[in-house]
Amino acid sequence: MPADQTAHSPVAGVTSRWISAVSDVPAIWKILSLAILFAAWEIGGRTNFNWAFPTFLETMAALWEMIADGSMGAAYLRTLEPLVIGLVISLVIGVSAGVAMGLRKDAEWLTLPIFITMQAAPMAALIPLITFVYGIGLTSKVLAVVMLSMPVIAINSYKAVRNVPQSLVHMCHSFMGSRRQQILTVILPAASPMMFAGIRLGIAEGFSGVVLAELLITPTGIGDLITFNRSIAKFPHMYAAIFSIVALAVITVSLLHRLEVTLFRPEKRGA
Repeated sequence: MPADQTAHSPVAGVTSRWISAVSDVPAIWKILSLAILFAAWEIGGRTNFNWAFPTFLETMAALWEMIADGSMGAAYLRTLEPLVIGLVISLVIGVSAGVAMGLRKDAEWLTLPIFITMQAAPMAALIPLITFVYGIGLTSKVLAVVMLSMPVIAINSYKAVRNVPQSLVHMCHSFMGSRRQQILTVILPAASPMMFAGIRLGIAEGFSGVVLAELLITPTGIGDLITFNRSIAKFPHMYAAIFSIVALAVITVSLLHRLEVTLFRPEKRGA
Protein backbone atom coordinates (compact mmCIF):
# COMPACT_ATOMS: atom_id res chain seq x y z
CA MET A 1 0.00 0.00 0.00
CA PRO A 2 1.39 3.44 -0.85
CA ALA A 3 2.59 5.59 2.00
CA ASP A 4 -0.04 8.30 1.47
CA GLN A 5 -2.87 5.74 1.57
CA THR A 6 -1.48 4.20 4.76
CA ALA A 7 -1.31 7.57 6.48
CA HIS A 8 -4.96 8.25 5.77
CA SER A 9 -6.37 4.76 6.32
CA PRO A 10 -9.03 4.21 9.04
CA VAL A 11 -6.68 1.91 10.94
CA ALA A 12 -3.98 4.57 11.04
CA GLY A 13 -6.52 7.15 12.19
CA VAL A 14 -7.74 4.94 15.02
CA THR A 15 -4.15 4.13 16.01
CA SER A 16 -3.13 7.78 16.11
CA ARG A 17 -6.16 8.66 18.25
CA TRP A 18 -5.35 5.78 20.62
CA ILE A 19 -1.73 6.93 20.95
CA SER A 20 -2.92 10.46 21.62
CA ALA A 21 -5.29 9.22 24.32
CA VAL A 22 -2.55 7.17 25.95
CA SER A 23 -0.19 10.14 25.92
CA ASP A 24 -2.78 12.13 27.86
CA VAL A 25 -2.95 9.57 30.66
CA PRO A 26 -0.05 11.05 32.68
CA ALA A 27 -1.79 14.44 32.74
CA ILE A 28 -5.00 12.80 33.96
CA TRP A 29 -3.10 11.01 36.73
CA LYS A 30 -1.40 14.24 37.75
CA ILE A 31 -4.76 15.98 38.05
CA LEU A 32 -6.14 13.03 40.01
CA SER A 33 -3.18 13.02 42.39
CA LEU A 34 -3.60 16.74 43.02
CA ALA A 35 -7.31 16.23 43.66
CA ILE A 36 -6.53 13.50 46.19
CA LEU A 37 -3.91 15.70 47.87
CA PHE A 38 -6.23 18.70 48.15
CA ALA A 39 -9.10 16.52 49.38
CA ALA A 40 -6.86 15.00 52.06
CA TRP A 41 -5.74 18.51 52.99
CA GLU A 42 -9.36 19.64 53.34
CA ILE A 43 -10.33 16.60 55.41
CA GLY A 44 -7.24 16.97 57.60
CA GLY A 45 -8.05 20.61 58.27
CA ARG A 46 -11.63 19.80 59.19
CA THR A 47 -10.61 17.11 61.71
CA ASN A 48 -9.01 19.82 63.88
CA PHE A 49 -6.04 17.61 64.73
CA ASN A 50 -4.01 20.84 64.93
CA TRP A 51 -5.54 24.25 65.50
CA ALA A 52 -2.83 25.86 63.35
CA PHE A 53 -3.60 23.73 60.31
CA PRO A 54 -6.21 25.37 58.03
CA THR A 55 -8.36 23.63 55.46
CA PHE A 56 -7.57 23.78 51.78
CA LEU A 57 -10.56 26.06 51.08
CA GLU A 58 -9.52 28.46 53.85
CA THR A 59 -6.01 28.57 52.39
CA MET A 60 -7.32 29.28 48.90
CA ALA A 61 -9.56 32.03 50.27
CA ALA A 62 -6.57 33.60 52.01
CA LEU A 63 -4.54 33.29 48.81
CA TRP A 64 -7.23 35.08 46.81
CA GLU A 65 -7.44 37.78 49.49
CA MET A 66 -3.69 38.45 49.30
CA ILE A 67 -3.83 38.53 45.51
CA ALA A 68 -6.77 40.94 45.56
CA ASP A 69 -5.22 43.38 48.03
CA GLY A 70 -1.89 43.40 46.17
CA SER A 71 0.26 42.04 49.00
CA MET A 72 1.07 38.85 47.09
CA GLY A 73 2.16 40.73 43.97
CA ALA A 74 4.31 43.14 45.98
CA ALA A 75 5.92 40.21 47.78
CA TYR A 76 6.81 38.45 44.53
CA LEU A 77 8.39 41.61 43.14
CA ARG A 78 10.80 41.46 46.07
CA THR A 79 11.33 37.70 45.84
CA LEU A 80 11.90 37.50 42.10
CA GLU A 81 14.69 40.09 42.14
CA PRO A 82 17.35 37.98 43.94
CA LEU A 83 15.98 34.82 42.33
CA VAL A 84 16.36 36.06 38.74
CA ILE A 85 19.75 37.69 39.36
CA GLY A 86 21.06 34.60 41.12
CA LEU A 87 19.82 32.24 38.43
CA VAL A 88 21.31 34.32 35.60
CA ILE A 89 24.70 34.33 37.36
CA SER A 90 24.41 30.60 38.03
CA LEU A 91 23.53 29.82 34.42
CA VAL A 92 26.35 31.86 32.91
CA ILE A 93 29.11 30.77 35.29
CA GLY A 94 27.79 27.26 35.91
CA VAL A 95 27.42 26.27 32.26
CA SER A 96 30.73 27.91 31.30
CA ALA A 97 32.62 26.24 34.15
CA GLY A 98 30.97 22.89 33.47
CA VAL A 99 31.90 22.96 29.79
CA ALA A 100 35.45 24.05 30.63
CA MET A 101 35.80 21.22 33.17
CA GLY A 102 34.50 18.74 30.63
CA LEU A 103 36.91 19.87 27.95
CA ARG A 104 40.09 20.49 29.96
CA LYS A 105 41.66 18.35 32.68
CA ASP A 106 43.39 21.32 34.33
CA ALA A 107 40.07 23.16 34.66
CA GLU A 108 38.53 20.02 36.16
CA TRP A 109 41.31 19.62 38.76
CA LEU A 110 41.13 23.30 39.69
CA THR A 111 37.36 23.89 39.72
CA LEU A 112 35.48 20.63 40.34
CA PRO A 113 36.38 20.34 44.06
CA ILE A 114 34.93 23.81 44.62
CA PHE A 115 31.55 22.88 43.13
CA ILE A 116 31.48 19.54 44.95
CA THR A 117 32.11 21.36 48.25
CA MET A 118 29.40 23.92 47.45
CA GLN A 119 26.90 21.16 46.68
CA ALA A 120 27.72 19.17 49.82
CA ALA A 121 27.80 22.11 52.23
CA PRO A 122 24.63 22.68 54.31
CA MET A 123 23.17 25.98 53.15
CA ALA A 124 21.48 26.86 56.45
CA ALA A 125 24.85 26.69 58.22
CA LEU A 126 26.51 28.99 55.67
CA ILE A 127 23.89 31.75 55.72
CA PRO A 128 25.20 33.31 58.99
CA LEU A 129 28.66 33.51 57.37
CA ILE A 130 27.18 35.16 54.27
CA THR A 131 25.32 37.74 56.35
CA PHE A 132 28.44 38.43 58.43
CA VAL A 133 30.46 39.21 55.29
CA TYR A 134 27.84 40.80 53.00
CA GLY A 135 25.15 42.03 55.38
CA ILE A 136 21.41 41.46 55.04
CA GLY A 137 20.82 43.11 51.69
CA LEU A 138 20.28 41.91 48.16
CA THR A 139 23.83 40.59 47.74
CA SER A 140 23.43 37.98 50.47
CA LYS A 141 20.17 36.70 49.00
CA VAL A 142 21.65 36.47 45.52
CA LEU A 143 24.58 34.51 46.94
CA ALA A 144 22.20 32.12 48.66
CA VAL A 145 20.53 31.40 45.32
CA VAL A 146 23.88 31.03 43.55
CA MET A 147 25.32 28.67 46.16
CA LEU A 148 22.40 26.28 45.78
CA SER A 149 21.82 26.42 42.03
CA MET A 150 25.27 26.89 40.51
CA PRO A 151 26.86 23.58 41.67
CA VAL A 152 23.98 21.57 40.21
CA ILE A 153 24.22 23.35 36.86
CA ALA A 154 28.02 23.18 36.73
CA ILE A 155 28.37 19.51 37.68
CA ASN A 156 25.62 18.39 35.29
CA SER A 157 27.19 20.42 32.47
CA TYR A 158 30.57 18.86 33.25
CA LYS A 159 29.13 15.33 33.23
CA ALA A 160 27.21 16.06 30.03
CA VAL A 161 30.35 17.08 28.17
CA ARG A 162 32.38 14.19 29.58
CA ASN A 163 29.73 11.63 28.60
CA VAL A 164 29.65 12.63 24.92
CA PRO A 165 30.45 9.48 22.89
CA GLN A 166 34.06 9.65 21.79
CA SER A 167 33.12 7.97 18.52
CA LEU A 168 31.38 11.18 17.47
CA VAL A 169 34.46 13.24 18.29
CA HIS A 170 36.72 10.81 16.42
CA MET A 171 34.40 10.90 13.42
CA CYS A 172 34.62 14.69 13.31
CA HIS A 173 38.40 14.46 13.62
CA SER A 174 38.56 11.93 10.77
CA PHE A 175 36.77 14.45 8.55
CA MET A 176 39.52 16.98 9.33
CA GLY A 177 37.34 18.93 11.74
CA SER A 178 39.16 21.47 13.90
CA ARG A 179 38.91 21.45 17.70
CA ARG A 180 36.54 24.41 17.50
CA GLN A 181 34.31 22.53 15.06
CA GLN A 182 34.36 19.47 17.32
CA ILE A 183 33.13 21.56 20.26
CA LEU A 184 30.50 23.57 18.40
CA THR A 185 29.09 20.92 16.06
CA VAL A 186 29.55 17.67 18.02
CA ILE A 187 30.25 18.03 21.74
CA LEU A 188 27.86 20.83 22.72
CA PRO A 189 24.86 19.54 20.70
CA ALA A 190 25.37 16.01 22.08
CA ALA A 191 25.70 17.32 25.64
CA SER A 192 22.74 19.71 25.42
CA PRO A 193 20.00 17.36 26.74
CA MET A 194 21.85 16.55 29.96
CA MET A 195 22.97 20.15 30.36
CA PHE A 196 19.36 21.33 30.06
CA ALA A 197 18.30 18.79 32.67
CA GLY A 198 20.95 20.22 35.00
CA ILE A 199 19.68 23.73 34.34
CA ARG A 200 16.15 22.62 35.23
CA LEU A 201 17.36 21.08 38.50
CA GLY A 202 19.46 24.15 39.25
CA ILE A 203 16.47 26.46 38.83
CA ALA A 204 14.51 24.27 41.24
CA GLU A 205 17.34 24.64 43.76
CA GLY A 206 17.28 28.40 43.19
CA PHE A 207 13.72 28.56 44.51
CA SER A 208 14.86 26.78 47.67
CA GLY A 209 17.74 29.22 48.00
CA VAL A 210 15.64 32.36 47.75
CA VAL A 211 13.09 31.09 50.29
CA LEU A 212 15.87 30.13 52.72
CA ALA A 213 17.43 33.55 52.27
CA GLU A 214 14.18 35.37 52.93
CA LEU A 215 13.45 33.28 56.01
CA LEU A 216 16.94 33.27 57.55
CA ILE A 217 18.61 36.50 56.40
CA THR A 218 15.88 39.13 56.55
CA PRO A 219 12.12 38.71 56.06
CA THR A 220 11.24 40.17 52.66
CA GLY A 221 8.96 39.09 49.85
CA ILE A 222 7.32 35.70 50.29
CA GLY A 223 9.49 35.03 53.35
CA ASP A 224 8.05 38.16 54.96
CA LEU A 225 4.49 36.99 54.27
CA ILE A 226 5.24 33.61 55.83
CA THR A 227 6.98 35.06 58.88
CA PHE A 228 4.51 37.89 59.49
CA ASN A 229 1.36 35.80 59.18
CA ARG A 230 2.87 33.13 61.44
CA SER A 231 3.68 35.77 64.07
CA ILE A 232 0.07 37.02 64.17
CA ALA A 233 -1.43 33.51 63.95
CA LYS A 234 -3.05 34.04 60.53
CA PHE A 235 -2.24 30.50 59.52
CA PRO A 236 -4.41 30.33 56.37
CA HIS A 237 -2.42 33.27 54.99
CA MET A 238 0.86 31.66 56.02
CA TYR A 239 -0.05 28.41 54.26
CA ALA A 240 -1.27 30.39 51.25
CA ALA A 241 2.12 32.07 50.90
CA ILE A 242 3.88 28.71 51.18
CA PHE A 243 1.47 27.17 48.66
CA SER A 244 2.07 29.99 46.18
CA ILE A 245 5.86 29.65 46.10
CA VAL A 246 5.64 25.85 45.87
CA ALA A 247 3.11 26.12 43.04
CA LEU A 248 5.28 28.64 41.18
CA ALA A 249 8.34 26.40 41.49
CA VAL A 250 6.42 23.32 40.32
CA ILE A 251 4.91 25.16 37.34
CA THR A 252 8.29 26.60 36.34
CA VAL A 253 10.06 23.24 36.52
CA SER A 254 7.20 21.52 34.68
CA LEU A 255 7.32 24.06 31.85
CA LEU A 256 11.08 23.63 31.61
CA HIS A 257 10.65 19.86 31.48
CA ARG A 258 8.12 20.21 28.67
CA LEU A 259 10.52 22.50 26.81
CA GLU A 260 13.31 19.98 27.35
CA VAL A 261 11.19 17.16 25.92
CA THR A 262 10.19 19.28 22.93
CA LEU A 263 13.73 20.39 22.13
CA PHE A 264 15.74 17.26 22.74
CA ARG A 265 13.55 14.20 22.16
CA PRO A 266 13.48 13.28 18.47
CA GLU A 267 9.98 11.78 18.57
CA LYS A 268 8.60 15.04 20.03
CA ARG A 269 10.48 17.18 17.52
CA GLY A 270 9.03 15.11 14.72
CA ALA A 271 5.54 15.61 16.08
